[in-house]
Amino acid sequence: MLEDNFKQDIINIGNISIVPNLLNVICQTTGMGFAAIARVTEDRWITCSVQDNVLFGLKPGDELQIKTTICDEIRQNPKPVIIDNVSEDKDYHDHHTPAMYKLQSYISVPIMRQDGSFYGTLCAIDPKPNNLKEFKISEMFNLFAELISFHLDGIEQTLESKKALQEKTHLLEKTQVKKDEAERLNSDFKKKLIEKNLSLEKMNSELEAFNYISSHDLQEPLRKIQLFTDTIEREEARNLSEKGKTAFHKIKTSAFRMQNLINDLLIYSKTKFDDRKFEIKDLNTIAKDVIEDLTNEFENKNVIFDIKDLGKLSVIEFQFRQLLYNLINNSLKFASPDRDLIITVSAEITNGELDKLSPFTKYHKITISDNGIGFDPLYSDKIFGLFQALHTKPLKSTGIGLTIVKRIVENHNGFIKAKGALNQGAKFEIFIPVE
Repeated sequence: MLEDNFKQDIINIGNISIVPNLLNVICQTTGMGFAAIARVTEDRWITCSVQDNVLFGLKPGDELQIKTTICDEIRQNPKPVIIDNVSEDKDYHDHHTPAMYKLQSYISVPIMRQDGSFYGTLCAIDPKPNNLKEFKISEMFNLFAELISFHLDGIEQTLESKKALQEKTHLLEKTQVKKDEAERLNSDFKKKLIEKNLSLEKMNSELEAFNYISSHDLQEPLRKIQLFTDTIEREEARNLSEKGKTAFHKIKTSAFRMQNLINDLLIYSKTKFDDRKFEIKDLNTIAKDVIEDLTNEFENKNVIFDIKDLGKLSVIEFQFRQLLYNLINNSLKFASPDRDLIITVSAEITNGELDKLSPFTKYHKITISDNGIGFDPLYSDKIFGLFQALHTKPLKSTGIGLTIVKRIVENHNGFIKAKGALNQGAKFEIFIPVE
């Protein structure tokens, strides 16, 4: 998809009413079958307007690879290029462009903006030779290029004026609204602000109390339960009936799950209120450390790790380590019993790949995928909700791990997307802006 600025270029050229007549005159006067106006930049060649009588196949918005065109040379050295007959031209008979596009005659002149900057080209091509090196033809092309530049400048100035006027009007309206709102609220606003500050202080105090209770008061009885269940299992298990053993196993399982739940809740709260110290870190090192930490989870499983070059990124190291730990551990938990587990971690630089991402921002995209049991695609958004565990086996998940992952990604001003297919695997794509 074209970026907004190139779309606007096509609209601007389309708003120059004389352009279709100019291209028609070029074809009739020169005998050329194809004429076009192209927007040319350092790395893009995009058709803005075209007359195609030889079915060359381009329409407005279509693009050629810039390095395959002669226009790229004209951009670097803004001078016309005129070729009557490629086969007889000493400079261009071996050039890659005529050979690639099967043309024998070619003419292209630069379109220079009124401020002297390069915009693009007015060009014409044909599969047969034509007499183009006549003074009247080169003068016609130069005149048409100046006309296009003149009209383009007027259209762009009008757009800039409209934009400035809209911004000024919006600012005035916003200022007036703020003024009216301030006058209307007055003392009530101050009162609500004080109440919010008190409420925030109370929430922070409650959070500190929750963390203390979670890490001390709740953990202590759990440790005792686990100590006593270990003692019973070691010394008294043989004295229990089958019913007693079943009940005992449920006690031990519930205590273990409660321990995991408390730990995950602590991590969840920390990911919001922790100090956010961003540093450039080697993600390969972090991934290697995470896999070593998870050794006990996969030492008795057939697991293949395919870790690509992940590069470096400005991250909160503790949180990013937790992010990779949770996602890789998630793959280990939900491996398929029918095949070896393959976990792939890769990275690349991308831009507006998703609707939620800015097309003008570069993103470090990290992908973690596996061939495990996967999940129903209907749950791709729901999967990040708090306490959402899509698989029902009791010891597999507390339903908080992916919520922690999502919060960490948001702390990095990023976005995460989940993809899944039942019995095929799961994939998580993380997009974090590159500063």
